[in-house]
Amino acid sequence: MKKQSQSERGEIIIYQASDGQSSIEVHLHEETVWLTLNQMADLFDRDKSVISRHLRTIYTSGELQKGSTVAKNATVQIEGGRKVTRNIEWYNLDAIISVGYCVNSKRGTQFRIWATNVLKQHLIRGFTANERRLAEKGLSEMEQAVALLSRTLQSHELVTDEGKAVLEVVNRYAKSWSLLLQYDEDRLGAPEKPHFKGKTIAYKQAKKAIDSLKTELMARKEAGDLFGQERDQALQAILGNIEQSFGGQELYSSIEEKAAHLLYFVIKDHPFSDGNKRIGSFLFIVFLRENGLLEQSGFNDNALVALALLIAESDPKQKDLLIRLIMNLLTRPEGV
Repeated sequence: MKKQSQSERGEIIIYQASDGQSSIEVHLHEETVWLTLNQMADLFDRDKSVISRHLRTIYTSGELQKGSTVAKNATVQIEGGRKVTRNIEWYNLDAIISVGYCVNSKRGTQFRIWATNVLKQHLIRGFTANERRLAEKGLSEMEQAVALLSRTLQSHELVTDEGKAVLEVVNRYAKSWSLLLQYDEDRLGAPEKPHFKGKTIAYKQAKKAIDSLKTELMARKEAGDLFGQERDQALQAILGNIEQSFGGQELYSSIEEKAAHLLYFVIKDHPFSDGNKRIGSFLFIVFLRENGLLEQSGFNDNALVALALLIAESDPKQKDLLIRLIMNLLTRPEGV
C-alpha cells in the first residue's frame, strides 16, 4: 500500500492483491473508499458486464440505496487520440463488499480487510490531528487571555505587588501547559533564545554546597548519614561531563542545556547513596543562581519537585525530550 497523490476524490492509495495479479488506484474520500465499475472488474477478476449485473440486482432489491453509495465525478479520458470529459460513477465500500459477496471472490474478502484497516488508520490520523489542533487552539487562546488580563490589571495598577506575583506565575504556567502538550506528543523543540558563556560549578564548590544542605536537613531530621555520600566520584564525573568539549566545541553549549543535563544526570545516574532527587534539584538551583537565571526561571518548590519526579520516573529513551522540556521551562515567555 502506497499513498500516491491527492485528487478531487481525496487520497489515492495503491491496492496490490496478494496474488500480485491486480494493482488498483483506490480513492479515499469522505471516510470510505471508492472504485469505478472497471476497477471492480479488475479487482474481482470478472467481466465488467457481470459486475454491472450484480450492481443492478443490489440496487433493485433494495439491499443498498444508490444515492448513498454511488457518486459521479468528471474524469478526463483519452478516446480516439483526443481528451474527452465524462461523468464516471464511483462506488463506495458498501457497494464493493456487496458485489464481492455476489461473486464469492476471495479477493473481495482480502480487499474488505485491507480497506477496513486503511479507513481505521485514516480515522485515527484525522482524529489525532484534529484533537491536537483543538488543544493547541484552546491553549493559545488561554495564553492570550491570561496575558491580556495581566497587562490590563498591571497597567491600570489594579493589583498589589503580591497580586502581580500571582499573575506572573499564572502567565508562566499557561505556557507550561502548551509545553507539556508538545512534550506528550514528542514535538517539543529547543528554546529559540538560550544563554551562552555561563559559569561552571567546580567539584569542590558542589561538595561544599551539598555538605551545607546535609547539615541543614539533618538538623531538621530530614536526612540521614547516607544522604550525599558520593559513589566512586560519580558527581565529579557528571560535572566533567557537563563541561566536556569535542573539537574545541562544548558538547552542551548553553546555560539552559547544561542546567538541564545537570538535573537529569544527578537524578537518573544516582551518584549518591541517598538524596539524589533533592541534591539534583539543589545543584540545579545553585547552577542557575551562579549564572543569573534563577529569578528568570520562575521555578517554585512545587514545580521543581514535580519535574524531579517526572525525570525519576521517565524512560531513559525519553532523555532528549526531557532535556528540551527543562530548557523550555527555563526560558521566560515574551511579555512575562
